[in-house]
Amino acid sequence: MTDTKTVPATAANPDVAAATAQFLTPVVLGLQGLAVNGKQAHWNVRGANFIAIHELLDSVVANAQAGADQAAERIVALGLPIDARVATVAEKTPATAVPAGFTQWDALIRNVITDMDAVIADVQAAIDGLDEFDLTSQDIAIGIKETLEKDRWFLFAHLAE
Repeated sequence: MTDTKTVPATAANPDVAAATAQFLTPVVLGLQGLAVNGKQAHWNVRGANFIAIHELLDSVVANAQAGADQAAERIVALGLPIDARVATVAEKTPATAVPAGFTQWDALIRNVITDMDAVIADVQAAIDGLDEFDLTSQDIAIGIKETLEKDRWFLFAHLAE
């Protein structure tokens, strides 16, 4: 019988794990915040385009949750923990543009897009920063950006004339 020792991935290259956590943690937190605020918007949208926006926001929320999960799992796979509890998300992310109450669909879309733009900026910073450290983590960030930008486009299309 062989003696197999399991070591976390950070033991192999702690610099890669630390860089990944540094760049992907803001992405995880931003996406978690976007998911919560997207659901808030989903519940409180009002106006003529209600059903379309209401359903589209469910997709935005699901995609934000999936992206947060993927980025968080990459950090954990490299052997580091992630703290994305609600209190941490609230503390570490900028104030949301999404209001607390009922909001007309066009204003609400602008608010959600503002929140998405903040997350997209963090994702772009991760893409740029991870280029030197870990292309696998960078690829995850690129995929997240692609989905965010598509969701942003779908929302923006409702405002375009």
